[in-house]
Amino acid sequence: MRKILIVVDMQNDFIDGALGTKEAVGIVDRVAAKIAGFDGRILATLDTHHEDYLETAEGKKLPVPHCISGTRGWLLHEKVLYALSDKDYKTIEKPTFGSTALVEELRRLREKEEIAVEMVGLCTDICVVSNALLLKAYFPEAGISVDASCCAGVTPETHTAALETMKMCQIDIIGG
Repeated sequence: MRKILIVVDMQNDFIDGALGTKEAVGIVDRVAAKIAGFDGRILATLDTHHEDYLETAEGKKLPVPHCISGTRGWLLHEKVLYALSDKDYKTIEKPTFGSTALVEELRRLREKEEIAVEMVGLCTDICVVSNALLLKAYFPEAGISVDASCCAGVTPETHTAALETMKMCQIDIIGG
């Protein structure tokens, strides 16, 4: 069984930048410690937009430029990047909430052996839940868990609602 840790969008803009929150700042050390202690393959997603962000469907509904490719806000937080530095990891850029590229990467890994996936990161109520449900749909028999102590939502209330949604869809919620 291959253990895989998915680190979702632990980027500066979601932590202390354009869309940052105190809750996101509060999980950085826990996420870095989770990465440091993890023995397995790590996939880190990067929310990735471009200069035309405000003209996209997402930009029209959330008119806050963020995670523009190549900017400081797009980069992984330095503590997360440091924790990843001596690990077997790969980054996956994603232009929207859920990532089909992440699904394809897991499909390739699963061809070799069964997988068990653990997820951490930001935002629980947008990208974490989107990817968790996508993975559950593609890999219904794989163990998929989310460490609630290493996630933060846009608000504490929507964080909790997303955790409940994932739990109802048979995704294991740990670290609460």
